[in-house]
Amino acid sequence: MVAVSLAPRALYQEVAELLRQRIFSRKLEPGSWIDEMKLAEEYGISRTPLREALKVLAAEGLVTMKVRRGAYVTEVSDTDLAEVYHLLSLLESDAAGAVAGHATDAQIKELQSLHKELEGAVGNRDRFFALNERFHMRLLQVAGNRWRGQMVADLRKVMKLNRHQSLLKSGRLQESLREHRAVMDALARRDAKAAVKRMQEHFRNGLEAAG
Repeated sequence: MVAVSLAPRALYQEVAELLRQRIFSRKLEPGSWIDEMKLAEEYGISRTPLREALKVLAAEGLVTMKVRRGAYVTEVSDTDLAEVYHLLSLLESDAAGAVAGHATDAQIKELQSLHKELEGAVGNRDRFFALNERFHMRLLQVAGNRWRGQMVADLRKVMKLNRHQSLLKSGRLQESLREHRAVMDALARRDAKAAVKRMQEHFRNGLEAAG
């Protein structure tokens, strides 16, 4: 097996990102144990940076560590998912209200441009997922409050453990896009109350689809 070449700087962070992508792509399935020796050999590293990387992923909720047993990819229960969606709804609807009330015209146009890209990506599932997250995270940046942004970023990592199944359900992707249009319309009209309500509806419907 050919070892993967990794950058020497912040090695454990590089390893964490590689593992993160494996988890999101389902190459490491929820519930599966992580073979530290095999991965260390594959990446051409010692087990020390690998274990540090696993600690990072454990802090993000993507892996669960067991004393003397190792780590496995976190399995998200229905309760976990409901709690994550609840918090995302609170945080992102609050951000949408802030954007509607305070964003510049240029920032609104930027979000409209991102939404237009999302509209054009319906036939490409992976691109749709990427653009969807880009839109949400840019909205949070425009809203300000880096603490809210960091909380959402961490919660969205956990949500990704289930996201593909929810958006693959019949008609859900189109429904999600319609909900995005409603959010974008409220933002463009500078209607903070409507923006909050539409974003809450977006997450409520997303949770129902994920169940």
